[in-house]
Amino acid sequence: MYSVSTQLLWLLILGFPVASVAWTITHEDVFREPRDYCKNMSESAHGLLRRKFFYLFTCEYCFSHYVAAIFLVITRFKLLYPDWRGYMISWFALVWLSNVYMALFANIRLDIHSERLEIKSKDLEVQSKSDNLRPGRAA
Repeated sequence: MYSVSTQLLWLLILGFPVASVAWTITHEDVFREPRDYCKNMSESAHGLLRRKFFYLFTCEYCFSHYVAAIFLVITRFKLLYPDWRGYMISWFALVWLSNVYMALFANIRLDIHSERLEIKSKDLEVQSKSDNLRPGRAA
């Protein structure tokens, strides 16, 4: 069993790929068509289990549970305990941490998007002013 500090370092590192996979599948354009299909099925499919199955591909929080479980199977990472309890604790800690990472990433993307809109707005304003100052135009 590794030291607690080593386990925490592993947790911090494993959170990145879990967040990356969960975010990419539930938000990015590369998976838009399958995600749109899953969204439609989650709203219109017959049967509760079928609707919930398709919903998990549209929700980063829900999907991160499955991604984290897969990463724990691959890495055999356990937190604090060397048995099944270590898997349970690491699973929930990994889900929580990956969702923190995704929330931070979403905020960064929102800030970048807002800055781009602000720059575009200022560019349009400058363009409009320069068009009005051209010779032959009334100021």
